Amino acid sequence: MGRVQLFEIRLSHGRVVYSPGEPLAGTVRVRLGAPLPFRAIRVTCTGSCGVSNKANDAAWVVEEGYFSSSLSLADKGSLPTGEHSFPFQFLLPATAPTSFEGPFGKIVHQVRATIDTPRFSKDHKCSRVFYILSPLNLNSIPDIEQPNVASATKKFSYKLVKTGSVVLTASTDLRGYVVGQVLRLRADIENQSGKDTGPVVASLLQKVSYKAKRWIYDVRTIAEVEGAGVKAWRRAQWWEQILVPALPQSALPGCSLIHIDYFLQVSLKAPEATVTLPLFIGNIAVNHAPLSPLPGPGPPPGALSPAVPSAPPQEEAEAVAAGPHFLDLDSLSTKSHSQQQQQQQQQLPPAALVSMPGASEPRPQDGSPAPHPLPPPLCISTGATVPYFAEGSGEPVPTTSTLVLPPEYSTWGYPDEAPPSYEQSCSGADPGLTPGS
Repeated sequence: MGRVQLFEIRLSHGRVVYSPGEPLAGTVRVRLGAPLPFRAIRVTCTGSCGVSNKANDAAWVVEEGYFSSSLSLADKGSLPTGEHSFPFQFLLPATAPTSFEGPFGKIVHQVRATIDTPRFSKDHKCSRVFYILSPLNLNSIPDIEQPNVASATKKFSYKLVKTGSVVLTASTDLRGYVVGQVLRLRADIENQSGKDTGPVVASLLQKVSYKAKRWIYDVRTIAEVEGAGVKAWRRAQWWEQILVPALPQSALPGCSLIHIDYFLQVSLKAPEATVTLPLFIGNIAVNHAPLSPLPGPGPPPGALSPAVPSAPPQEEAEAVAAGPHFLDLDSLSTKSHSQQQQQQQQQLPPAALVSMPGASEPRPQDGSPAPHPLPPPLCISTGATVPYFAEGSGEPVPTTSTLVLPPEYSTWGYPDEAPPSYEQSCSGADPGLTPGS
């Protein structure tokens, strides 16, 4: 019987990322040390989704398929000793969803090849995973260009005695962002009480919903910024920015088992008051000018005034009357930044090599065709999806690319040393500001 020395699938030009509706071409290569009888040689292209009840468990409880196409490369015969190549091509469906991998499920697309051998002989199989990216155009989302504002009022109590209230209003310049874009946050806090508030915290949250036998929710804090508290009888404004890191896009059109949502949660620690702003992460930026106020040295023209109750509740009248009849305006300072970024480089599984949308694939400087395997640029981050993907059950691995990763504030000695500015982080001019430095 024959001995198979090499059996692999190569995709044309070393590509690994495709768009829905594109042709996918490649070659099945076989190297034999001796003749190999076979009944058939087939190649299959499939796309499917599986969801589990347990994290990192491949035993899917719910599955759905998106496409499955097969080609016969050779009928019954015998392959002689040496190397053999079998070209193939598939047309990817226009409705194929974006690839994704999370702890409770994944959307995977792959090409599989099989050499079906005679009875009592071992069949030979190999596979190659590829990734589909169906770009999300933020402009297709209704009201995406409208201001994003939310407000909450919380009564302040001390030793069971009501002493006033706090009004928290938060807004962002847009409702949708792309990777590398700056999210501009404004928070207005009116402390209508005689007690100082706790710090204000803004968190960028990712919520992934998996539809198994029951809905499973995986919520992660992607980035967090903390500001100082507000003194008694003071009104304060807090301007901050969050650089949107490499993240999966919102929603996964075409998939009914996995859904991705993003939120910006702004909260006070004391009294406990929270507002939540829904956000969208896409691949094509909003092309409208923001209608909400942008950060600046002072309140911009047309800025929204924070909500103020027309009159305090009856039980608070004495406390309010005892305090000042005006609220001085302060500007809150930022105490700390943190953006989730894995720094551990322990023995993690090899990361999938996936190109950024629109990025050109690497080629030798002399213009000759790229040898296989020459990976396209890495872009890997929390969320494990194309174009930010990590294989296996290990943690996602950060890329060394400075174009997509956020600044790592947790490594800076704040408050003794100020964190890097977003202008410095985005320009990449200073190599000392690259992640992991």
